[in-house]
Amino acid sequence: MRAIRAGTGIRSWPSSAKLLILSSLVAILGFSIVCGSVMLDMRRGEETLARRSNENLATTLDADIGRTVEVYDLSLRAVLAGLTMPEIGQVSREMRQLILFDHAASASYLGALQVFDAQGNLSIDSAALQPARQNSAAEEFFKVHRTDGERGLFISQPAPYRGGTAIMLSRRITDSDGNFAGVVAGAIKLSYFDDLFGRLRLNADEQITVVRRDGVAILRAPSNPDFDGRDVSKAADVMKLLARANGFYSGIGAIDRINRLYVWRDSGRPLVVIVAKPWADIYARWKQQALRIGSIMLGLAVFITAVTLFSAREIGRRARAEDRLEELATTDALTGLHNRRKFDTAIDAEWRRAIRQSRPLAMLLIDADHFKQFNDTFGHQPGDQALVAIARCIQASAIRAGDCAARYGGEEFAVLLPGVSADEALIVAERIRLRVAALPADPGALTISVGVTSMVPLVTMEFCELVEAADKALYAAKAAGRNQSIIAVPPHLLMAA
Repeated sequence: MRAIRAGTGIRSWPSSAKLLILSSLVAILGFSIVCGSVMLDMRRGEETLARRSNENLATTLDADIGRTVEVYDLSLRAVLAGLTMPEIGQVSREMRQLILFDHAASASYLGALQVFDAQGNLSIDSAALQPARQNSAAEEFFKVHRTDGERGLFISQPAPYRGGTAIMLSRRITDSDGNFAGVVAGAIKLSYFDDLFGRLRLNADEQITVVRRDGVAILRAPSNPDFDGRDVSKAADVMKLLARANGFYSGIGAIDRINRLYVWRDSGRPLVVIVAKPWADIYARWKQQALRIGSIMLGLAVFITAVTLFSAREIGRRARAEDRLEELATTDALTGLHNRRKFDTAIDAEWRRAIRQSRPLAMLLIDADHFKQFNDTFGHQPGDQALVAIARCIQASAIRAGDCAARYGGEEFAVLLPGVSADEALIVAERIRLRVAALPADPGALTISVGVTSMVPLVTMEFCELVEAADKALYAAKAAGRNQSIIAVPPHLLMAA
């Protein structure tokens, strides 16, 4: 007999419940993929926005610094042009000052324009008619122009300048024979950069760096005196920006070890502006959005999973209840075997399968001997117990998965044995008969008679022919004295004990 499923695990759930779970998992996975794709697009959008913002900032700063350097360079060029005038040495100091420095740029962050002779001595100062004694032969800007006749505008490293710090812009003075005749120089105070960068709202770890085209750092904002003037041209990332006019890269700060996005804009001027923003700041808003969306998706996934599991469990419960009802509807309440209704369904299905597969189908028809007399002598309750005992003997003998044992009616039982020949069916019948005969004679001895038949059905045949043959064999067994098994092989009846 088919056992009723009592398991409550997922494996015991019906296919509809498993399909519901699979559909929910696919839906959750699909939404997760879409959500993940959207969040990745948002992440790339944040990267693009940060890069463009830094490019715009670098472009703006480069333009402002470049314009300041260019204006001051024009002043240097004006001084150079004035020094080449033949009559410049014949005019008074006042007139010379007016000629040389009339068009000089002036601002609080611009230092005085100064002219140094070939020995590095200060000869002319835009801030005084009588220049103070000063020799700059050891200064960087002077040595560069003295040794390099092709150098144009030169911007020095930050250096002390009149109580502060400044960078020197300088140009070489060449005499009529092309020899070195001195240097004209002017200072741009670093307060200019402090004021320029101070107008920007930078986060704590954002940086703006100004470097010379040879890789020497001019300054950094926020201010870092240890960084100003350092040669960073050998760094791999700096080599990238010196090799290309514009671009960006991701790198880790050498000092604070913070991972940043570096963007630079090179307009061809002597100074290059680099804007750096930490990736943590770039992704800060995206992380908040991703966390919010992820939390919502997780909540929805948990909710859908919970509802799906609840629904699947209810489907499983309903399926088990339906199985139980079906089992009850097809089970004999007294013996626990299948009832006549189930047996009729089973024999019809097995008969059709035997036709398709051309294999034998055997049937045992069992009847309790002298059962009416047993009932009248010992009563109905012992009679019921006797039927239960016979049913147990049948269950213990017909043990294959495809075997179907049923209470056929009253004290009659039927056993369906698919794929079994008559001789093999006789062995099963004898096994059942001997088990019954071995039962304790309490309150009285029990015996059975068994009709055995087996046939390979044809398309033109009906399963009632199998039942009729088994019934004839059973009557033959009773007529032969009961407590025996007889085989009926249609269309002829053969006796066997």
